[in-house]
Amino acid sequence: MKLSDTVRITEIFYSLQGETTFVGLPTVFIRLTGCPLRCHYCDTAYAFHHGEKWTIETILTEVKRHQTPYVTVTGGEPLAQIQCLALLAALDAAGYRISLETSGALSVALVPPSVIKIVDIKTPGSGEVTKNLWDNLTHLQPHDQLKFVICDRMDYDWAKAKIDELALWGRYELLFSPSFTQLKPSDLAEWILADHLAVRLQIQLHKVLWGDVQGK
Repeated sequence: MKLSDTVRITEIFYSLQGETTFVGLPTVFIRLTGCPLRCHYCDTAYAFHHGEKWTIETILTEVKRHQTPYVTVTGGEPLAQIQCLALLAALDAAGYRISLETSGALSVALVPPSVIKIVDIKTPGSGEVTKNLWDNLTHLQPHDQLKFVICDRMDYDWAKAKIDELALWGRYELLFSPSFTQLKPSDLAEWILADHLAVRLQIQLHKVLWGDVQGK
């Protein structure tokens, strides 16, 4: 890793974490450019192309300016850039509490162990269910989290069955998130309660606060 290495970045911004177990915490978001998937509900398609090259040193300077220990590396799909691993290592060396938001379609094997991996398991409703790289489960640790974006009742039933099949209960934090505008959060909440599921319902806090505004 060299601080002069470059990463293609769409944006870096400071906001409240809207999802995961870190919801509500002031966080610096580093959004990398590029993604090999095309989930139909994607709300960051603007990050698929373009972006600007930043050196890791410049990224660290920008992150430090916001005075928070929490950093989320996201996309697009951040692991689509091999330099993402060097960025994660540099953030780790600087002492940040790092979460990595990844689609689960690319290997997480080389991600530094201290990084909390938020792996988005693609449901049928995403249109990308065939892209799930199930071998990633062998590289996860108890502090990592599995996220299921639920579009409808079929997705919900599929997620339950997949968690059973892979014996995921109690191994990781399991996050169920209603697809924005597709599924009422209250409907998903009722299903979870009726089935006594040991999952965490998450609603995108940033959209509750600011609507569908980018960079928040």
